[in-house]
Amino acid sequence: MLYLAYNVLLSLVAIVAAPLLVVRGLLKGQSWKGVPERFGVLPHSFHQTTATSIWLHTVSVGEVLSCAQLVKALRRQFGEVPIFVSTSTPSGRRMAGEKLSPWVTGIFYSPFDLPFALDRVFRTIRPRLVIVAETEIWPNLFRLAKRSGAGLMLVNARISDRSAPRYRRFRFFFSHVLRQPDLVLAQSDLDCERLIATGAPSERVRVGGNLKYDFEPGAETVPQAVADSLDRLEASPIVVAGSTREDEEEPVIEAFRKLSESRRQALLVIAPRHPRRFDEAETVLASSGMPFARRSQLTPETAERFQLPGVLLLDTLGELSSLYGLADIVFVGGSLHGWGGHNVLEPALSGKPVVVGPTMHNFRAITDELIVQRAIVQVDGPGGLAEAFEDLLDNPSKAADMGMRGRQVAESQRGATERAVREAVEIYRHALPLRRPGWFAYLTSWLPASLWRSAAGLRRAAYTRGWLRRRRLDTFTLCVGNVTAGGVGKTPFVLWLVEQLSARGLAVGGLMRGYRRLSGDEKVVRPGTGVSPRHTGDEAQILLRHLEEAGLDMPLGIGRDRYSVGRKLEGSQPVDILLLDDGFQHFKLERDLDLVLIDALDPFGAGEMIPLGRLREPLSALRRADAFLLTRTEPGVCYDSLIARLHSLNPLARVLTVRSRAAAAVNTVSGEATPIERLRSERILAFCGLGNPESFWRSLALAGLTIAGRMSFRDHHVYSRSDVADIVSEARRRKAGLVMTTEKDLVNLWYAAEREGLKSGPLEGRAAGLFRPLPLYWLRLETEVENKDQLVDWIEEQILFSPIAEAKVPLALGRGS
Repeated sequence: MLYLAYNVLLSLVAIVAAPLLVVRGLLKGQSWKGVPERFGVLPHSFHQTTATSIWLHTVSVGEVLSCAQLVKALRRQFGEVPIFVSTSTPSGRRMAGEKLSPWVTGIFYSPFDLPFALDRVFRTIRPRLVIVAETEIWPNLFRLAKRSGAGLMLVNARISDRSAPRYRRFRFFFSHVLRQPDLVLAQSDLDCERLIATGAPSERVRVGGNLKYDFEPGAETVPQAVADSLDRLEASPIVVAGSTREDEEEPVIEAFRKLSESRRQALLVIAPRHPRRFDEAETVLASSGMPFARRSQLTPETAERFQLPGVLLLDTLGELSSLYGLADIVFVGGSLHGWGGHNVLEPALSGKPVVVGPTMHNFRAITDELIVQRAIVQVDGPGGLAEAFEDLLDNPSKAADMGMRGRQVAESQRGATERAVREAVEIYRHALPLRRPGWFAYLTSWLPASLWRSAAGLRRAAYTRGWLRRRRLDTFTLCVGNVTAGGVGKTPFVLWLVEQLSARGLAVGGLMRGYRRLSGDEKVVRPGTGVSPRHTGDEAQILLRHLEEAGLDMPLGIGRDRYSVGRKLEGSQPVDILLLDDGFQHFKLERDLDLVLIDALDPFGAGEMIPLGRLREPLSALRRADAFLLTRTEPGVCYDSLIARLHSLNPLARVLTVRSRAAAAVNTVSGEATPIERLRSERILAFCGLGNPESFWRSLALAGLTIAGRMSFRDHHVYSRSDVADIVSEARRRKAGLVMTTEKDLVNLWYAAEREGLKSGPLEGRAAGLFRPLPLYWLRLETEVENKDQLVDWIEEQILFSPIAEAKVPLALGRGS
């Protein structure tokens, strides 16, 4: 109810507020191109085919700079995993572009906390881990992150003195929101206490330290224009006033005026905290009578006219840290008039003496530590600045000792980045992202999905309770099936299994429905007989092609009634084992083993029944499985969470992983297999008609191919002449040098080939004739199975203890064996 009330209120407010926020962003420098991003519409190039990415959400310049080291560390740790960064302000977006671009996949404006906008973002970048910097508590962002199955963590979290009472006042609401993160890494013990008091579960809140303290001194280079000007001016001493807030420039200038009376080459650098105050600071400087120049207008000509003592107004972003290294004294702003102060460790890490005002409650713990160690000067108010500056300049050894002790204290506080990355790895490993239907799909498909669930339950009950008859063949029967509609990589695995069993000397037969074939009669066919796809369907045709290539004379029974066609096959030739392809829901035929394939890219079909999701049956049906095989797995990706979920559904079944990789691209003109690396310089138009086309796109991406365009058709699509014309036209529009598809789609081009009169010769040659002069290739995949020998040993063992007289031997393979 709280989320419902929040979203109703937010929707009402958004009608008025969203346009105003957009206009405000445009006035502050946001481009029109960024407006769609506020509503979740991201660039097409951001689209991810698998849920492996990391999304880091920041706010503005300060958070971007704080997270710079974190982003670099994440890139080192996660390798090629896509990393996206969102920011809330135009200045933050610009800073992220300058500082983070080499290490991230994409940068975008964070969407409004509206469910539909966030849903679009989650569907586009498909994060496996969402990291939120500081205390950006957005209820819908948190909730949708967890509903998507992504891991969620807060880093650098803090609650200020000013905000703490407000958070506690609304604890009844924030306690629901703060239950969502898997982990909250707070800056200090005090922040931990405040977050727990706000409602965060105590077991999920830890001290992680402050990411700002992991700044690398000396990593930033002094801008060349500034360096040249300082060399020409021979400025000394240099006082840097960083992150100044309202009403702080004037007392700093007055303190500088006093010390400059005896130091005529003195230079003051003033860096306002927020870009919006640059002009305000200029007004204060103009009224002071002190010579000054704006950094953005600094040229050799303006530098010649610049006089010392004088002031440089740093009205650029991201350069302050580089100037700390040049300073003789650093004043940290936000500390004179109750703002709570800003980061003191950044100048301390540069080994510089630091002066602050009386209000440092935002950095209370570290300020107290610096005071105890005599590594900082804290004045009682604006009037104490001049005396503090004079004392440090008159006693250089004192200033040097203070800088040295400050650096020691600062270095002792480092390590927040390392801790955050370590925790991120664990959360990433245990996340289980799931593709969820959108709200419109729920509205239109919930009722049909409920009817499908009821029908599936009634059908299953009819067979299990004996209302409908189940039959058993005389041959050991092994089913390879799945619980979702659409492709799971089943055909490549069946091909692999046939080859492995045949290599053990077992006579193998196959049973298939022949989905979407144009003739419905039952038949037993053999490789090399030249039977048309019209009579077999695409999957059976692929199997026959590979059996012929491998020299295996395996009979294949094709028909809707697998028991009836199985009896025909048994009558035609004795076999040791029958492979029932895609028969997990074919209750009419009893079998001895059920191997269930789970697509690691989309394991549970959005967790909903057809048509809302892709589940053929509820997940409880997985209790019938004897083993699970995770297909389309990738090297370096952890599947512990998926395995744990499968174990929760079926504790007795063991889990193995199956990996397919692009082995070659077959040229349909020559029939030769071309090494993938030879095609990496080509622009490719890819098309397919698969239940899960993203698996094909992913295979091409992992192979390093350049995809100029993609076209997808429905599963088992039989191509027409107009389809081919559309593909060729799109390839030319995209300036593609060749066209690539799957073997399944190659088979389904037979209809278009027949219509064009291409009825003789190998299928590759006929398909090639459709696309001339563009070359057509199909991608050959190679299947690898974890613990493959143990899997085949176990199947052989089951056959030995069959028929059907002995109890099943417990599965003793795979993970945990």
